[in-house]
Amino acid sequence: MSQESESMSQKRVLRKTDPQLIALVESLRTVGREQGSPIWRDIASRLERPARLWAEVNVGKLEDVVRDGETAVVPGKVLAAGHVSRPVTVAAYKFSATARDKVTAAGGKCISLGELAKTNNKGAKCRIVG
Repeated sequence: MSQESESMSQKRVLRKTDPQLIALVESLRTVGREQGSPIWRDIASRLERPARLWAEVNVGKLEDVVRDGETAVVPGKVLAAGHVSRPVTVAAYKFSATARDKVTAAGGKCISLGELAKTNNKGAKCRIVG
């Protein structure tokens, strides 16, 4: 085996072309490694999958799954089907415009995964949905 093929087999190849997504995955892995919190490494590995396999979660499901004081973490996109009657904090890679409006109208917050990783680097009180 040549030296080049050995180094290729040892490195994890990321086949994404979006520079923002690549930077997000790398920063989530770094936070997970430095803080010893496996939730960020899990989210990063889910975002490395093909986009057709990413989670698509409806707003109505968030209210059912997430308890008070928890943050819903969606490694994909939040869609607008359903309704929200209580404040929910949601972190996701993407939000549809209507889903963002529904969450904020109920008094909740929509934040990016990168923002949540910076503010809650231990991943405490986070629930992965999807």
